Amino acid sequence: MKMNIKTKITFGVGLLFFLIVLLAAVSGWYVNQLKRDTNNILVANYNTLLYANNMLAVLDELDTDPVAVSLFKENLDKQLLNMTEVGEKEATQLILEHLQALEKKPDDILLLATIRTDITGLMRLNMEAIQRKSDVAGDTAHHAIVIISITGGLCFLIAFVLLVNLPSSIANPITELSESIKEIANQNYKKRVFFSGHREFGELADSFNTMAEKLEEYADSKLDKLLKSKKRIETLIERMHDPVIGTDEQEYVLFANEQACKVIGMKKEELIGVSIRDLALHNDLLRDVYRDWDKEQERSGNNKVLKIYADSKESYFEQELVDIGIVPTGESQEQFIGRVILLKNVTAFKEMDLAKTNFIGTVSHEFKTPIASIKLGVQLLENRQVGELNDEQTNLVSGIKDDLQRLLDITGELLNMAQVESGAIQMNVALAEVRPIVEYAVEANRVVMEQRHIKMDVAIDPVVTTVRADSEKTAWVLTNLLSNALRYSHDESIVYIHVYSKEEKVWFSVRDTGQGILPEYMDKIFYRYFRVPGSKKEGTGLGLSISKEFIEAQGGEIIVASEYGVGSIFSFCLKIS
Repeated sequence: MKMNIKTKITFGVGLLFFLIVLLAAVSGWYVNQLKRDTNNILVANYNTLLYANNMLAVLDELDTDPVAVSLFKENLDKQLLNMTEVGEKEATQLILEHLQALEKKPDDILLLATIRTDITGLMRLNMEAIQRKSDVAGDTAHHAIVIISITGGLCFLIAFVLLVNLPSSIANPITELSESIKEIANQNYKKRVFFSGHREFGELADSFNTMAEKLEEYADSKLDKLLKSKKRIETLIERMHDPVIGTDEQEYVLFANEQACKVIGMKKEELIGVSIRDLALHNDLLRDVYRDWDKEQERSGNNKVLKIYADSKESYFEQELVDIGIVPTGESQEQFIGRVILLKNVTAFKEMDLAKTNFIGTVSHEFKTPIASIKLGVQLLENRQVGELNDEQTNLVSGIKDDLQRLLDITGELLNMAQVESGAIQMNVALAEVRPIVEYAVEANRVVMEQRHIKMDVAIDPVVTTVRADSEKTAWVLTNLLSNALRYSHDESIVYIHVYSKEEKVWFSVRDTGQGILPEYMDKIFYRYFRVPGSKKEGTGLGLSISKEFIEAQGGEIIVASEYGVGSIFSFCLKIS
């Protein structure tokens, strides 16, 4: 198991502390044993010798001095309470018996000699005990010396091992790392360090090796090559015909080409190194750019078109914001390092689009007069007062009439599209009755309904009476949706119109039971000129696009839901008031 440095130091110091405590405990225990043995000699045997010596001192005066008798008995009584050795009790008892006999025969010299012999025997018994206990204490001391020596030697050995290994296990990796740093300082970027069995030093080695790898990578990249590449890129950006501005991750301007300076109306030295946030406070163009800075849709393909006064005229630029990120060496997460603002000049395309719109509008408007004349001529041909037509002529007039109506519808759609594109469309938004709008759309498609025997199911919620809308444009949208529903419905089917309120809005819904729309075409259904592939039905592909423009111009929304093989539901909403 690998231990970190902190654990090693804690373990080493803790082990030394434990050894010191162990050595102190062993020494204390043996010292206590020696003290106990010594106390046994002093407390027991020494006192007996003292009592015996006192009795011997007054033994010869027992027959003449009453005080001597008293002292003798006092020491004998103390001895009776201090009998600790084997045979000491019997020896003391003999002294007592002979003393009692002497008291009866004070002049018996033999008894005095016997008592002296008894006292001497008691003293010899205790002297032998002292020698024996001294030998025990000696053995204890010898044993203590051996045990303490072994314990001390073991502690010294362990402390020596720790002293040799612990500092080296910490100092050696640091020394190796210091030497490696010196190698790196001498531009030897191939130097690497490896520490096995060291967790902290292993992590430090990984960081050091990553640093060395990056330095080696930077050294191998050749500074002169980097400078040349930088100069090429700067020249390419400077010669671009479109404005280009680059910022770092802190939103400070790093570069701006000549076209960008011209469009912005500022000198390069006024831009470089300045926060685009501060520049946006005083520059309208940068304010528009910065306003959409964090919008994901602006950076995912839906580029914004800016109208700018440049080159002494109104110009149009398509804005694109590109985030720049890199993955640093040795890492896995991408790091954001800046952003590039591209302004593509689309003025020429806008002018061509405007010319196309004007052309369509003019041509469509001019078409209406001859179409009206032809339509009047067809109506005269149908008038029997002008003359009777045979069946073939009647069929031809009917075909011409249908073609004229289709041509008139196309012309109207083209005019509406031209108005939408040119911005000339005028909305007269006001409170309008809901029912007349629905009735107008139904009546406009009644002929087709009757010809194909299609029924109309109209449901208007009673609470919905008015809507805030341009009644003419809204009726046109509903008519167009209803016309499409009839066009794609089967004969003798039913088309449903439902008007209801939801979340403070009025919803108009048209549902058919036709073939429906495949999922892959749902997001293109409102594109201009788009028609579902394989469709054999007539149409320009403009109706839904114009309907979307009309509804959104009134602040509403138009949506579609469809299930292939079941039918489609087109819905749009407008404000209630």
